[in-house]
Amino acid sequence: EAEVAAGFCDDILIANQVIGLDKCARVAILAKSGIDIKVAVDSKVGFEQMSKAAQDTETTVGVLVEVNIGFRAGTAPGEAAVALARQLSDTPGIELRGLMGYEGPAAGIEERERREAMAKQALDRLLSTVPLFKEAGFPTDIVSAGSTGTYDMTGRMDGVTEIQAGSYVLMDTAYGKEGLPFEQAFWVLGTVLSRPSPGSVSADCGHKSCSQDHGMPDVRSVPGATVTFLADEHAMIAVPPGSTLKPGDRLQLVPSHIDPTINLHDVFYALQGDTVVGVWPIEARGYAEQRMEL
Repeated sequence: EAEVAAGFCDDILIANQVIGLDKCARVAILAKSGIDIKVAVDSKVGFEQMSKAAQDTETTVGVLVEVNIGFRAGTAPGEAAVALARQLSDTPGIELRGLMGYEGPAAGIEERERREAMAKQALDRLLSTVPLFKEAGFPTDIVSAGSTGTYDMTGRMDGVTEIQAGSYVLMDTAYGKEGLPFEQAFWVLGTVLSRPSPGSVSADCGHKSCSQDHGMPDVRSVPGATVTFLADEHAMIAVPPGSTLKPGDRLQLVPSHIDPTINLHDVFYALQGDTVVGVWPIEARGYAEQRMEL
């Protein structure tokens, strides 16, 4: 994804650990090309591998210490994060740029007050580490956090300098339940294959077309229709008995989780009204490969 973004952006954060010398080498190539690239680190292994790759490429890679604020990764907040910063601060080939944390569990809570309370509790762990970094003389110019579900909450917290929101651009049903001010701009187009009963149809948009890890997709184009089951190739959809749907009719499905759904497809069809105005390749989808030489 960073290699694709490098084609139109010169300031990139990989908000994740990059482990493996082959992957670190690809990050170093981006840095060598002039991209201001940063990666998250939370271990000695992580920063030593990145250091080696950067030195081999004769460049410098920016790093953010990731603080564990209750989700998927990170070093412990407070003194443990400062200790990691001390370890890496004199390591050649890498430059400490700041901190980051991700309050992922909060992002999926529908009720705003609970979502905000959980986000604040998580971010307090990150922000309590910032003054310790300052006292130790480490940079805090970048304090990165947030998500689509918490963008406005995180953005109001003193000390956070950037937001990691992404899904807001296209949206999905999971975030659509949270009362956010973003419009749905993406759907999967399916085709009815069969009407096996008055109350059901099957369509060609199973879980090879739509992710269901956050729930079934919504059928936006047919009032009263509900997806009941996704198989590999088929979506089983309950429809009102009076529905006129028949084989060949098209359906608009909105996925519950936009990110993995996009990863299933090769292109976007860009619409203006009802007119296709562009076909955009999804260049970062699927397995990782060398996408470009810089």
